[in-house]
Amino acid sequence: MNDQIQNVTEDFQKAGKANYDAALRSYGEVAKSFQAIGSQVTDYSKRAFEDAHRAFEQLASAKSLEQAFEIQSRYAKTAYDNWMAQASKIGEMYAAAAREAYKPVEQAVAKRTA
Repeated sequence: MNDQIQNVTEDFQKAGKANYDAALRSYGEVAKSFQAIGSQVTDYSKRAFEDAHRAFEQLASAKSLEQAFEIQSRYAKTAYDNWMAQASKIGEMYAAAAREAYKPVEQAVAKRTA
């Protein structure tokens, strides 16, 4: 009886350690992913600011209202297209982060059910 209790206790400790390790790996993946997403957002923000600054300079030097309208329209279209591409990329990065964070948990569950 004592051996059975000891075996159950050891199994419980192994399961606890495996779960802890899986959670730790999962948190590590999430941290790496959020760091990459933050870097991506920072880079996009810098580019967007530079593009807006450049457009403002062009607007300031416009010779006519038609030219100013063309500059503004071009900037608006480019800014929108860039934002949509960035939003799509960030969405993909969040989805990849979720998949990567779930892998260690999925592996730990697979070991338990096998």
